[in-house]
Amino acid sequence: MTEQHPTTEELVTTDRPHVVVVNRWRERYAEFTRYVDHAANRVTYVSTEVGTGSVPAEAHEVVLVPATDDLTRVGAEVRALAARHGAPAAIVALKEDDLLVGAALREEWDVPGPRQASQIAFRDKYLMCRAVADAGLDVPAFTAATDADAVLDFAAGTGWPVIVKPRTGSSSAGVVRVDGPEQVADLDLDGEPMLVQAFVDAPVSHVDGVFDGGRLLAWRASRYLNTCLGFRGGSFLGSVEIDDPEVNTAVEHAATAFLGALSPGRATVFHLEVFIDRDEDGGVVCRFLECGARVGGAEIAFLWREVHDYDLMHAAWQLQVGGALPPVPEAAAAPHAGGEVAGWMLVPAPAERPCRITESTSMTGRADGPYAEAVLPPGEVLPDADAYYEHVGGRFRFRAATAAAAEAAVTATARDFRVRAEPLALSTTNA
Repeated sequence: MTEQHPTTEELVTTDRPHVVVVNRWRERYAEFTRYVDHAANRVTYVSTEVGTGSVPAEAHEVVLVPATDDLTRVGAEVRALAARHGAPAAIVALKEDDLLVGAALREEWDVPGPRQASQIAFRDKYLMCRAVADAGLDVPAFTAATDADAVLDFAAGTGWPVIVKPRTGSSSAGVVRVDGPEQVADLDLDGEPMLVQAFVDAPVSHVDGVFDGGRLLAWRASRYLNTCLGFRGGSFLGSVEIDDPEVNTAVEHAATAFLGALSPGRATVFHLEVFIDRDEDGGVVCRFLECGARVGGAEIAFLWREVHDYDLMHAAWQLQVGGALPPVPEAAAAPHAGGEVAGWMLVPAPAERPCRITESTSMTGRADGPYAEAVLPPGEVLPDADAYYEHVGGRFRFRAATAAAAEAAVTATARDFRVRAEPLALSTTNA
């Protein structure tokens, strides 16, 4: 960035440290007032308009930006905040798409927390897979999809189908399954950098927790019900924690190795996706898919606080401000026999966003239902906001004694939930 910092004379002198938070969430995925004393610190927020829903009233100042992943705009706002409230002592950006912005700003202001060099392997999927492959670990074949010939040459060696996706994308945006050479001409390979990977016909699971640079301090593995790509196509997306000891043992070993390749000696919160299958002898096999240095999306932050009594968002905050990780309760450290199993489920937006909800049904209170939900009532607007898994048709959280019971509750809720909406332009016309 070429913009200049405010001069020493232009900076406010204060004995209250200035903490900058970059935020785009409306929902309280992170409980900011629990992580930092807003009276003892000047806590300012750079937020999207939708994100102001989670900005606490105690904020010292809030500035709005169209997008929090626009480094130029966010950087300018931080410099202006510094002129008014003093140089930042800490800069926090917890959303996946904002991690590199936060890292760049920490470098600019020389404050504690992760730098771009440690974050890029968790954002660029080519570099990510390269680090895992270089460590000798199991990752499906991949290469940079620089043009159509690169995709065709790759598939000639691996076979069809292949998966093509943005190297720095999130929430399955831009991911395409390519079933044959006749579809390659339809790919958009001239914009953002892309990756092509061999298709793996195996179930996908996610692993969430905290890695201390050498071992997993807290973690849970969960099996997806349907797929993230399918969710973009209109199917519900769910997840239930795995309670099979054999599978969990294999996942723990694999996840420790994958995180060791991506973040050697450095602590990180993580959301790891793996293929879990069985080999010819019946043994559990875990193959790498991708990994983020952040708390998982959907309802994962809530489930960890409410079911496992550990706040992954607080851990992520502490790592970004250079603080100590919150102590991990024994029950949260790893799956235990007899402990509760958590799960979540999302229903896609019922119409193109933004849209106004015309019908929705609450699913809490049912014997086989969720213990918590986020369902907009009729009349409310579902915004066209960047936090993709937040602004959906319905979000639900489950807890049960077994994975089978949790999965049954998820599928029953997906079957019975109803939500309808109309495009906002039509709704406004009819008002």
